[in-house]
Amino acid sequence: MEYRKFLSDRLSLFRVSATREAIKLLEKLKLPKLVRFAAGNPGPEIYPYETIAEIAKEVVMQYKASVLLYGSTKGEKGFIESLKSFMYQRGINVRSDDDIIVVTGSQQALYLISTLLVNPGDYIALENPTYLAAINAFKTANPNMIGVPVDEKGMKVEILEEELRKLKNSGKGLKYVYTIPTASNPTGISTTLDRKKYLLELASKYDFLVVEDDPYSYFTYEDTDTTSLKSLDSEGRVIYISTMSKIFAPALRVGWVLANSVLVSQLERIKAVIDLHTPLISQCMSKIAIERGLVHEVVRKAKELYKVKRDAMLKALEENIPGGKWVKPIGGLFVMVWLPEKINTEALLPDALRAGVQYVPGRQFFVDDSGTNTLRLNFSYPPLEDIPYGIEVLGKLIKDKLKN
Repeated sequence: MEYRKFLSDRLSLFRVSATREAIKLLEKLKLPKLVRFAAGNPGPEIYPYETIAEIAKEVVMQYKASVLLYGSTKGEKGFIESLKSFMYQRGINVRSDDDIIVVTGSQQALYLISTLLVNPGDYIALENPTYLAAINAFKTANPNMIGVPVDEKGMKVEILEEELRKLKNSGKGLKYVYTIPTASNPTGISTTLDRKKYLLELASKYDFLVVEDDPYSYFTYEDTDTTSLKSLDSEGRVIYISTMSKIFAPALRVGWVLANSVLVSQLERIKAVIDLHTPLISQCMSKIAIERGLVHEVVRKAKELYKVKRDAMLKALEENIPGGKWVKPIGGLFVMVWLPEKINTEALLPDALRAGVQYVPGRQFFVDDSGTNTLRLNFSYPPLEDIPYGIEVLGKLIKDKLKN
């Protein structure tokens, strides 16, 4: 049977992931060693496995059937209260007219927000480059996406203002700006305080919302400003997203959205259709982890470890990558590398995999499909001793390509 005739036209909106395709090649290769620079996983060394196992058992034995049944779409009340306290301690402003909804990972939040706010043809703006899964999540609503370039100070907000003027002159407007202001994925760059304030001034002047994605501000390795846009927001324009994935465990699939209660109530309507609710076991485990200081301990341990790994990767890049450029990440889990224009990192990936090194080609992070000579490297997951070796292997491949 020809099944393709049954497929929806919407499938054309989604990019085929070069990384996912590469995994198919990996399955065919029987590699004795693979250095995994691709995934954004936390380091396996940071987990207190026995404590997590005890918490899981405690949750089931304490709550019994109530934690195994259906729950509230919005989220478990006790966990939401814990989140409010957690954000308050981190300096996140929870306004009196705000509310919280617990989501199945912050990835779901991106899809929910796009569904809530965007009609086909509406305009949204994103950093260029930005989180590749956000691009795909937003594409489901078929918007016009404006990529705003970045430098070592974050989004070039003055260029965003130029785009806003163009839209206004043509009788159009922006629905929202999506940004990762602290330790952005994929670049590790953070937006300066002046630019954050500038962005909110533009939001007020041109009447749009700001979606602030904040999974990485927990991990900063240099003295830098981590003030959230949400805490600078005096008009209720910021929709704030964060997650337990990097600070506790990705597999629990727990994230949250903090926004005006009107928006949260509508997000709840959409989420109810998609998955009813985020697993109660995961929420209750996360609640205990926050209240007992386990999250704080995981973050403390991770920051110490990731800084060492980051520095090892930067040193290896300096020693092995000819003609490469990158911004030293002040935080987060990634380094993005710009190679000479001659190098196509998607074409290079199969050779890298055969040599035992995995990475993410950078084009997927660019709204305009540029960045064909870029790649993203994760330093949090691989063992420290694998980092110099993996970069050396990549360096040899790149040098060979430059000779041809």
